[in-house]
Amino acid sequence: MVTRRGSATVAAAILMFSAGCASPAPDARPADAALRDGPAGYPVVIENCGTEYSFPAPPERTVVMNGGSVAEVSSMLALGLGDRIVANAQNYGTSEVEGRQQEIDALPTGGLALTEAGDIPREAMLELRPDFVLATYDGGFSADLGHATREDLRRLGANSYVPARSCGAAGTVEGEPVIEDSYELITDLGRIFGVEDRAEEVVARSRAAIEAVEAAVAGVEPKNILVLFVGMSMGSGGLGDVGATGIWNDVLARAGAANAFGDASEGMFADVSREQAARAAVDGVVIVSYRHPDPESEAHRLFDEYPQWPAARDGDFVVLSDSIYLGPSNAEAVEAVARMAHPERF
Repeated sequence: MVTRRGSATVAAAILMFSAGCASPAPDARPADAALRDGPAGYPVVIENCGTEYSFPAPPERTVVMNGGSVAEVSSMLALGLGDRIVANAQNYGTSEVEGRQQEIDALPTGGLALTEAGDIPREAMLELRPDFVLATYDGGFSADLGHATREDLRRLGANSYVPARSCGAAGTVEGEPVIEDSYELITDLGRIFGVEDRAEEVVARSRAAIEAVEAAVAGVEPKNILVLFVGMSMGSGGLGDVGATGIWNDVLARAGAANAFGDASEGMFADVSREQAARAAVDGVVIVSYRHPDPESEAHRLFDEYPQWPAARDGDFVVLSDSIYLGPSNAEAVEAVARMAHPERF
């Protein structure tokens, strides 16, 4: 939970940092001076993965580690915080928001040579001298993976943050992520950076858009949707990389749909054999593209292989990217899926 000294705040979703509860960097002011001279409303204190982090002022040197999409850096940009980013490593996927991908491509990358896993190595991270590091999962701070640990960053004077549901074994929050987690992320970033009004506007627009879709599809029979990730290699089944448990299930539910293979695995991805796929009743397909050169071709390939699917008969599919992840664009995904699954309601 996020708190201000003297008033409450909220927490839970993706990144944060500062020098208040961390050992000051060599050139940093003493903590008591930072707290005394900090801007109004600060310090802000958050608890993340069982540890408290204090922000004496809005972060100015943010590093965004890589992840499953560009949704986290898109969250920063949605709040007008691009000038606080000194290095962005997120490069998977694209943004569906008009103009957002161009903004992402224009961000500094720090001239980093990434690891084989596509993320920032420890020494390169420390040389950037961040005051705030955002990672999409606790492994982003794993020494075993060659990353700077949260304690490394603390000694540097930097705070760190991951989504509460991605804290790993040390975390206290479990369960499948939902769209509300996106709202918590946006709200937390707004409070950490002192742009609460912008965060409220982003959340309010998303809520209103999703509520409008939910009203449009109220009472429909849920359609069974296959969520297939293309351009990555997380699954080994005959059908490819099939999404099982993830925020996409909440996206589908709000759009009047259900995951055709949501119970095929307790993990994020399921191995679905061709035999299982042939027996399934798939009413529509969501293609999640990781910069695939022709994502539509993946849907047509499936329809050729499984012509018995209602989706193949009607040609029902939609291509998504970062809107299917934790971040500011879930409303785009909900509307796109609903229009594909229930066009008669729009």
